[in-house]
Amino acid sequence: MYIGAHISIGKGYTQALITAEKIGANTMQFFTRNPRGAKAKALNPVDAQQYIEDVEKLGFGSALAHSPYIINMASPSDDLWQLAVKLITEDMERLQSLNVPYLCLHPGSHVGSGIQAGIDRICTALNQAFSSTDSQVMVLLETMAGSGTEIGSSFEELRLIMEGCRYPERIGICFDTCHVYAAGYDIKENLDDVLQHFDNCLGINTLKAIHLNDSQQALGTKKDRHACIGEGFLGETFFKEFVRHSAFKNLPLILETPGGLEGYKKEIKLLKNQ
Repeated sequence: MYIGAHISIGKGYTQALITAEKIGANTMQFFTRNPRGAKAKALNPVDAQQYIEDVEKLGFGSALAHSPYIINMASPSDDLWQLAVKLITEDMERLQSLNVPYLCLHPGSHVGSGIQAGIDRICTALNQAFSSTDSQVMVLLETMAGSGTEIGSSFEELRLIMEGCRYPERIGICFDTCHVYAAGYDIKENLDDVLQHFDNCLGINTLKAIHLNDSQQALGTKKDRHACIGEGFLGETFFKEFVRHSAFKNLPLILETPGGLEGYKKEIKLLKNQ
């Protein structure tokens, strides 16, 4: 089992790896840059090389990078859309140099232009980003809760994005437990049925990473409110069984719960020891 958490890279990638190991993790996620902005520190080649060597030495699973929240590939604003393409392209190139295989993205919000218009913008953004770099980093579209004008709260919307992109082999899915539950998929009572629906829509082979988050809100509320494991509507028993499901074998399982490092440490121990 590869289980980890979201770790700050403020002191460098190597230090982030040390932090991850200290809390019992054997994989991790990090933001590619300021999560609320566009700024990114220049990559330190010494730190990057040490990180690559330490990942191999420690036997860590595939790390997952998360794009900043400012990115909106579905935006009808040309300036915001072009910024999204620029940052995605830069981040794929940065991650290639770190041997990090996945870049997780929120598909975007159409902010009133309509779902189909938003999906068309997302497809064009991905096509442009992929054609602008030789990086082989895979973009993972995150399953969303569906609040406001978010795109990607249904497996069908994610399928339309993949079908509309010229590079479907470079796109995977990051399955967020809080988000899919809030979107209306009853993974607590009918996980296998939900996974069958996922397979029918997208293919289970597109599932590349998991965000492990309990939900403060009930099924189908469309509200993205993460809770610590066992403190939400999904519950501790659900997660103990979830992490051992055969569909998730060898995938990076990433905690984004609100308990901080000490909370992550307790949750990793809880889920590993079952």
